[in-house]
Amino acid sequence: MTDETSKRATIYFEPALHQAIRLKAAHSHRSVSDIVNDAVRSALREDEEDLSAFEDRVAEPVISYEALLKDLKAHGKL
Repeated sequence: MTDETSKRATIYFEPALHQAIRLKAAHSHRSVSDIVNDAVRSALREDEEDLSAFEDRVAEPVISYEALLKDLKAHGKL
């Protein structure tokens, strides 16, 4: 990562999270920035996968939570 392609941001971590990230960085010989960038990338990938799954299931029938519970009870699963 070079200064030309990266942007600076201030992030406030809970003390325990900050300590954990710093320890992970030290043990893995990586920077805190690399670890945070990887975590954000992973979260964004998960979001993309979720959105893709929603698109794939758009044609499926919709059932309300109440109807689902009644169906489970009717079939002895509750």
